[in-house]
This record gives sequence, C-alpha cells and structure tokens, in this order.
Amino acid sequence: MAALIAENFKFVSLFFKSKDVMMFNGLIALGTVAGQTAYNVFAFHCPCSPARNYLYGLAAMGVPALVLFLVGVMLNHNTWDILSECRLKRCWKLSGVAMFALLATIGGRAAVAPLTWSVLSLLRGEAYVCALSEFVDPASIPGFPSNISDVPGVMAGFPCKDVPEELLQFRIVIERRLKYESQLLGWVLVGSVALSVFLMLCLRHCCSPLGYQQEEYWSHFRSQESRVFSRTMGAHALIQAIRNVRSFFGFAALDKDEQELLENTADAKGQIPSLEWNRITGVYLYRENQGVPLYSRLHKWSNYTEHNNIEAMEKDMNC
Repeated sequence: MAALIAENFKFVSLFFKSKDVMMFNGLIALGTVAGQTAYNVFAFHCPCSPARNYLYGLAAMGVPALVLFLVGVMLNHNTWDILSECRLKRCWKLSGVAMFALLATIGGRAAVAPLTWSVLSLLRGEAYVCALSEFVDPASIPGFPSNISDVPGVMAGFPCKDVPEELLQFRIVIERRLKYESQLLGWVLVGSVALSVFLMLCLRHCCSPLGYQQEEYWSHFRSQESRVFSRTMGAHALIQAIRNVRSFFGFAALDKDEQELLENTADAKGQIPSLEWNRITGVYLYRENQGVPLYSRLHKWSNYTEHNNIEAMEKDMNC
C-alpha cells in the first residue's frame, strides 16, 4: 500500500510542468484579456427585458468560458494520450488516483483561459449587472417609489437607461450595488485560484521524487524530444511519400532540399509497424531501469532496443 501511494504521489507531482508552461499560460491569459475587452466594447448589448437579461448575462459569462475550456482540453496532448491508453491498453495500468491526477492536470491547464474570462467578466460587472438587475428588490433602495406595477420590467431596463425619467436617479445606486457583488465574487474567485495554485505547487515540490535540477532536465528533455520527433516524423512521411510516388511513376519530381534530404536519409526505415507506434503511444508514468531514468515511452523503447532486450520489452512496454 505504501508503495502504491508513493507511486501515485510521484504521478501527481511529475505531471505538473514547469516555467515554460507558466509562460505559455500567461500568454493565453493575456490573449483572453484582449478578447474579453473587445467583446465588451463591441459585442455586448444587454436586452434589458425581463427573463432575457438573466439568460443573456449568464451566457455572456459562461458560454465563452466553456468554449475556451473545451479548446484547452482539445489542445492538450495528454487528452489524446488518455484516449489512446484506454483504447489500446484499456487503462489497466492506471490506478484511480493516477487517472484522477492526470484528468485534474488536463483540466487545470485548460482552465486558464476560461477562468481569466470569468474573472474579467465579474470584475468589469456589465454582464452581472445585466443578468441580475431585474432581481433587485426596489424596497431595499431608499426613496424608490412603491407604486410601480411592472417591477421586473422596470428593473430590467436600468442597464440600458430604459426607464421612466423620474427613476433614472436610482440607476447609479443599482449599478453600484450589483457591481459590488460582481467584483466581490471576482476577487473571491481570484483568491481561490491563487490559493489552489499555491497548494498545488507545494504538493509538487514536496512529493516529487526528483531533485530540482533533474526536474528541469526532464522538462527540457520532453520539450526537445517532442520537437525533434515532430520534425523527424514530417521528414519520414515525406521520404515515404517520395518512395511511393517513385515506385508508381518510376521517378519523383523533387526540389533541391528534398533531394538532399533523400540522399542523406538513405538508411531511413520504411513503414513502421503499428505495434511499434502503440508502444510509444499513451500515458507515461515515470520509471527507472536499474537506477537509470527513463523519461518517456520513446526513451524506454530506445533503451530496450539498444540492449536488444526484446523479452523485457514485451513484458514492460505496456507499463
């Protein structure tokens, strides 16, 4: 049990990325700020009608945040790693805690843009004022006339100044009260997120099985491996396409760079079997082989291949 708990804590800590991700998240937040500001200036128009105000205000705060969250989930490669893991290996090697940690990591990274949108919407207050103006109790406003027949309709018109002239003097009071509530919720959300991030960072540093320098190295390793793998994958696909075209036509019309690439990669493999692709695809939990770190599925595959240890590979590559 202790070993299982230690392994799960390793998984939780090692799936938090470092400074490069924080900078990327900062850029996402800045982009969301620009988009939210542009939306409020050019596209936000409260209907100032009972029932419609509430729906429009909630939609303005919630729907863009939901879309941004889904986009963030789709752009996270861990999402597709989980799907591949479950499709190919039925997730049988992942414990419930490890799966929860990975899903929480995906959700946390995808939440940067929607949280930024929601916080800005609350701090600005326009959507909140629009959504809840019709629910303000006129009796709570000193001096507000009590002989109004259509109270929700009148209150819903305040965001657009679409009220009788004698009631316009109460607009500032209503707007100030609703913006106070909106900004209070916004700052509570900011504080909650900041506290959550702080606790996660503490958890990461307390539970990581790696030292600071090795974590930095692993971060660089994953980044460089992904970059080189992507470029090499494109070049391999090009080489395979050239071979196929040449096999069909007897020649291939290549430019100078493509010809040089083909000449320099004469020993490139042909089609790679699906089994090999499956071995380097999916969720990866940090492993060591006789004290030597294995930083990725590709690293593990390369380690076994280099030592020609096929039997061990067949046994361990699904882990």
